[in-house]
Amino acid sequence: MAKRIEVSDLNIYYGNFLAVEGVNVSIEPRSITALIGPSGCGKSTFLRSINRMHEVLPGARVEGKVVMDGQDLYGSDVDPVDVRRQIGMVFQRPNPFPTMSIYDNVIAGNRLNNKRMKRAETDELVERSLRGANLWNEVKDRLDRPGSGLSGGQQQRLCIARAIAVEPDVLLMDEPCSALDPISTLAIEDLMTELKERFTIVIVTHNMQQAARVSEQTGFFNLNGVGQPGRLIEFNPTEKIFSNPDEKATEDYISGRFG
Repeated sequence: MAKRIEVSDLNIYYGNFLAVEGVNVSIEPRSITALIGPSGCGKSTFLRSINRMHEVLPGARVEGKVVMDGQDLYGSDVDPVDVRRQIGMVFQRPNPFPTMSIYDNVIAGNRLNNKRMKRAETDELVERSLRGANLWNEVKDRLDRPGSGLSGGQQQRLCIARAIAVEPDVLLMDEPCSALDPISTLAIEDLMTELKERFTIVIVTHNMQQAARVSEQTGFFNLNGVGQPGRLIEFNPTEKIFSNPDEKATEDYISGRFG
């Protein structure tokens, strides 16, 4: 079930360096939230902080709160692995496990979670997940073939199938179309629109048209200069962001004056 995420007074550090400062935002369930802004402004850092993925880097830490369903995801009693089960992630470049078949790629997360399932159950899960990623009809006759043998767009949809197979509440996408051709990009965008009925989706994108096409809410990140922390400058309905933003910096970025 899609969940709302409430972020309050979030500061994100890498060692002593303050990378992102003072983020306050409410991310709505069953919708797509886009994060835009110039390179190096903290969009992806913020995205990874939602499911505590940034913690894999030594010295990374946060101050503030990220609350989902009433639970602070950074609470002392919360296991980061449990957070990542609830909040899945799709990365910039498709990353199927190269030695695994398409079938095994889809159920990899369930196996890592030591989830014991009968063959009939895994068959059903694989089909359901691949159908959910609009990939089933293209691969149903070659499930035993390596996932790395698929095209780039198919590999990214396979990664989405792998992410949704563990039934998360939230799906994070870090520039999921940046390495794809226009036709594959459109397929992923259509898929996102379908998936938002079941998941809360947050996407980082440098493609302004993509943000305008797929999202209901848009957040604009920026920074004052090199070495300065990134900040969430504006967060509004996407239509307002692209037609009548509150901040001049937002308008300047969207119109191509910088970034």
